[in-house]
Parts: sequence; C-alpha cells; structure tokens
Amino acid sequence: MACRISELVIDAADPALLATFWSEVLGYVELGREDDGSIEIGPPDTGFGGPLPTLVLSPSTDPRPAKLRLHIDVSPTDRDQPAELERLLALGAKPADIGQSGTESWHVLTDPEGNEFCLLRTRLQPL
Repeated sequence: MACRISELVIDAADPALLATFWSEVLGYVELGREDDGSIEIGPPDTGFGGPLPTLVLSPSTDPRPAKLRLHIDVSPTDRDQPAELERLLALGAKPADIGQSGTESWHVLTDPEGNEFCLLRTRLQPL
C-alpha cells in the first residue's frame, strides 16, 4: 500500500485572501473553517479524500525565513498557457524573477502573499 497526498497546508497571513485566490486558480470551493482560522478548499464535487488534494490555508504571523522548499505547479486545462497567464495575473498573481534565463517553457509567479508557483505550458485534461 502506498500513500497519497491528501492535502497541502500553506501558512498565510490572510487565509481568506489566499483561499479566494487559490479557489479561483484551481476551481476549488471552500470546504470548511476551523476555530483557529484555517480554511480548507478543495474540488467542489469530492472534497477531502478525492483524486485531488485539498489546500488548507493556515493562519501564521511567522515571517518567511528563506526560499520555500516546496512550491505548487499548475497547468492550464481549458485554455492555452498565454491565456491562462492573463487570467492568473488578473486574479492577483505577480511575475517573479528567481533567475530564469527567459527561455523556460513555464512562468514563475507569486500568489498575493508572495508564495512562488509555476504555470506550466502543458495543457491537461480536467478531471
């Protein structure tokens, strides 16, 4: 038996802001809120335990000490990469320079709190 990633937890100064952003990016919905201010978002039809991991935006005031060791990669499903890049920028993503050469097939972006993620070129079929 193997494990599956069931959820990813992201520390956030403003969990509601990031929940809204990532819900729009991924087509997720709010699944629940905890007393500590955490917000879980996930696929609308399956939620926790489905084929896709949920995201938990957990309140934190700790400053980011260094480069994150984990980031999220996303791939477009219903449009090409340039159109998806426009959509993500309109949602509040910002381009990030982490030393790219400019010839990469992906775009490095940050979410509204500065967490890096990449938009890949490959278009995937929606689940």
